Amino acid sequence: MAEKRDDTAALARELNQAVRGEVAFDAAARALMTMDASNYRRVPLGVVAPRDADDVAAALAVCRAHGVPVVPRGGGTSIAGQATGTGVVLDFTRHMRTIVDLDPASRTAVVQPGVVLDDLRAAAGAHGLTFGPDPSTHSRCTLGGMIGNNSCGSHSVAWGTTADNVRRLSVVSYGGDLLHLREGWEGAPEGLRTLVDSNLALLRTGFPELPRRISGYAMDALLPEKGVDLARAFCGSEGTLGVLTEATVRLVEAPRARALAVLGYAGESAAAEAAPTLLPYGPLTVEGMAEDLVPAQERALLPRGTAWLFVEMGGDSPAEARSHAEQLVKAAQALDGAVVTDAAGQRALWRIREDASGTATRMPDGSEAWPGWEDCAVPPARLGPYLRDFRALLAEHGLRGTPYGHFGDGCIHVRIDFDLLSEIGVRRFRNFSQEQAELVVAHGGSLSGEHGDGQARAELLPKMYGDELVALFGRFKDVWDPAGGMNPGMLARPARLDENLRFAVLPKKPVDVVFGYPHDDGDFSAAVRRCVGVAKCRTESAAGPGVMCPSFRATGDEQHSTRGRARLLHEMLAGEVVTDGWRSEEVRGALDLCLSCKGCRTDCPVGVDMATYKAEFLHHHYKGRLRPAAHYAMGWLPLWLRAAAPFARVLGPAARVRPLAAVAKRLGGIAPERDLPSPAPRTLRAWWRARNRSRDGGGGVPAGSTTVVLWPDTFTNHLSPDVGRAAVRVLEAAGLRVAMPPQQLCCGLTYVSTGQLDRARAVMRRTLDGMERAAGLPLVVLEPSCAAALKADLPELLPDDPRAAALARSVRTFAQVLEEYAPHWQPPRIDRPVAGQTHCHQHAILGDGAEQRLRERAGLTGGLSGGCCGLAGNFGFERGHYDVSVACAEEQLLPSVREAAEGTELLADGFSCRTQLEQLAGRRARHLAEVLAEALEDGPMEGPEAERW
Repeated sequence: MAEKRDDTAALARELNQAVRGEVAFDAAARALMTMDASNYRRVPLGVVAPRDADDVAAALAVCRAHGVPVVPRGGGTSIAGQATGTGVVLDFTRHMRTIVDLDPASRTAVVQPGVVLDDLRAAAGAHGLTFGPDPSTHSRCTLGGMIGNNSCGSHSVAWGTTADNVRRLSVVSYGGDLLHLREGWEGAPEGLRTLVDSNLALLRTGFPELPRRISGYAMDALLPEKGVDLARAFCGSEGTLGVLTEATVRLVEAPRARALAVLGYAGESAAAEAAPTLLPYGPLTVEGMAEDLVPAQERALLPRGTAWLFVEMGGDSPAEARSHAEQLVKAAQALDGAVVTDAAGQRALWRIREDASGTATRMPDGSEAWPGWEDCAVPPARLGPYLRDFRALLAEHGLRGTPYGHFGDGCIHVRIDFDLLSEIGVRRFRNFSQEQAELVVAHGGSLSGEHGDGQARAELLPKMYGDELVALFGRFKDVWDPAGGMNPGMLARPARLDENLRFAVLPKKPVDVVFGYPHDDGDFSAAVRRCVGVAKCRTESAAGPGVMCPSFRATGDEQHSTRGRARLLHEMLAGEVVTDGWRSEEVRGALDLCLSCKGCRTDCPVGVDMATYKAEFLHHHYKGRLRPAAHYAMGWLPLWLRAAAPFARVLGPAARVRPLAAVAKRLGGIAPERDLPSPAPRTLRAWWRARNRSRDGGGGVPAGSTTVVLWPDTFTNHLSPDVGRAAVRVLEAAGLRVAMPPQQLCCGLTYVSTGQLDRARAVMRRTLDGMERAAGLPLVVLEPSCAAALKADLPELLPDDPRAAALARSVRTFAQVLEEYAPHWQPPRIDRPVAGQTHCHQHAILGDGAEQRLRERAGLTGGLSGGCCGLAGNFGFERGHYDVSVACAEEQLLPSVREAAEGTELLADGFSCRTQLEQLAGRRARHLAEVLAEALEDGPMEGPEAERW
């Protein structure tokens, strides 16, 4: 179509007047929508979030009048580029998210296009029902996107594709017609029946029969012998025919119990050849993956082998499901097998499989891998031979990739280490893609088996369907969309597969940065490229131990997700949409609500580390400029507390005087809703010095005991010295000698979190100098955020100083040092339930396995919540962050504490977590060291004389 781009301002103005939903044409809104989860990038003119079908029709009318194309978009997790566009993006993630009706009797649900799959499954689950298709993005993908792509998921062997589960669709065409699509010709656009009737022979012979044929338009669904199903024909059309406004979908009965059989094989081909032999046993899933995609620490969960099939069996009872799974294990000719029936064990295994779409983006050596041949499918019986030929083709082109996916359906996912940054690499990508298409067709397959063709494969459709049928696809598109306004460049008359690559706009040379980015060869652009868009950060609830992404869950805004921030950084580097570089206010605004929780570093399947990127950005953004007041108040907190220590007995009460506190908060950029923490009357280090002066040596620690160094972090030293004293008591009770640095040192955390990286590096160098005499000794850090700074930020900010890596290796948490250096010590039995929170930095950097085991040995039962407390160091204290901080706490922490039974011990090792609980819930939580120290037999708190340096 001829796009009229000369009056974007008028287009935005008319859309604002015509629709009730949000209309955004600013740089940030456009930057957030340039990419999906594919290799492609197209810059839209603007974004509209329609509130209802009338809004959709109104937006289409305005765009039609301006000759501007439209792209409907759900969760933006499409892997072939079809959720990007150069016109107006219709964003269905904000509104139109209602489950209009759910009828258990007819087993149907009526949904709007923005409904997230997991929300539908939860609503259906209350009636023992579910929606069958379940792609790995089920926690954030929308029903509209699933219908547009004809998504499938791991249970398609039992319940089919999305098209198999759609009954009726309401669609608005680009021309403004409201179409109601179902079985039969009623509601068809004018001319469609004539087009089909005149091409029956071609439609009857041109489509291969296989369970995962997603490529092209499903025109064969309109054959008379197949029942003429307009809704089915619309599925998989990738937003090129019209805009979905409502869908009636089929629900299926969910098994009352499930058991997971995990089968180990000698290699992926062996697993692939075994997969179709298991189908007669009626499995719900037959998924396959190889060892390259399994993190080393999780391989112990799997049986012997180098490739595995995950086969889920259902039953009316746990015993029946287990029996079915055990029978399958016996029948399968596998190296090894296991049956997992407990829900937690099954979730852990499925998490490995679902994260593969992200983990596959990195090869074992850390090099990048990309989609492009993400999901082709062949007949299941051909999967083994196809994989061997596929491996040979990869080797011929000097490429690598690790297949995984829906082996029971013959559908393979793979990320390949294409070089998409150089002209030579892009040519290889194109040549391989052409030969790969021929290979898939030679095995009777489909170029797409799940995610659609988009821009990645549509150009190659003639290899699968032939020129005549592909030309018919173009005529089919024209019947629905004669003006060509719906998602041009996809499916019919597509763009070339090597155009619009998202990497082309990035800097050709490394950007000058402060952090070392060791996992990305020091290249900030490569670090930003880590985000491939699978959007696990957009999950709206953090059930379980996960943290990412608390600010998105609080606001629901794409720019506050890890993916959204990565997109803005990508566009900042590109310089086309976001044009101010490091001075960008769009990027600063998006990063402002990043809590620097580091959750994405662990929870993101590709290890995006937004806390580091934020610190880097703030460093450059404010370089040579005045910073926000909170950066000086909270960023320089170690200096202020050290200066205030001699006056703590006066300043503590003064902080509670409202007028004085109000002035201090206003000057410091601190939220008025917050209470200022009071410095302790005596610091931990002052107690330590007095203790050493009062002791005359000896005293209870056996000769030859291991010496550990206790790190007096700023928070423990000045604000909660009781934690440090308790830790000393427990460590010495465990037979360890405790030492402390002879001078006040700092990990640099507060300077890092506020992006004052020059100052952070100076502080860290002083720390390295001060710790030289402790080289080789374990360093016990009680505050998880400080431990994480020493463990991760220190070596990444001082990568050329070998002392930094050595100090990072010495860091231990309180529980880790007890487990490693006092393994035979028995903690006191407390026998109480616990509630509280695992610190987000502990989850992301340090791990909490040792803490869990120590609690178990002490009889502290139950688990701690995940998520983020919302205070997050300086974040929750800064003016303008209070509401988001509270929303984060309400997500998991506060409910878990309110629901705790009387007598429950509240645990929170982080000062921020304890402060948040005290200020929002009026409850006092304690560090694990305090709880154990209290339970020790009566004795002097000071213990024996400490080791002196």
